[in-house]
Amino acid sequence: MANTFSALKRVRMTERKTAVNQQRKSRLRHQIRAVRRLLEKKDVRGVTEAMPQTFSLIDRAAKWGIIKKNTASRYKSRLTARLVKIAA
Repeated sequence: MANTFSALKRVRMTERKTAVNQQRKSRLRHQIRAVRRLLEKKDVRGVTEAMPQTFSLIDRAAKWGIIKKNTASRYKSRLTARLVKIAA
């Protein structure tokens, strides 16, 4: 266990940050899962309405460092490709 005051403070700060990051990552996963379910149902209108919100969450997660930039690009690319495929 940490002994100094600054080390104890870092432990507290890390616990808070971890909780926030877990919450943000969970929210991101739920949003992506919701869009994938709409894609499976072939609900083009629902997907097009949900995409901007999902892309915003993905971009923010990448900005916060919850996911990497390339991972964010991959998520967006694959979701867009699936949308184009069902819209055609």
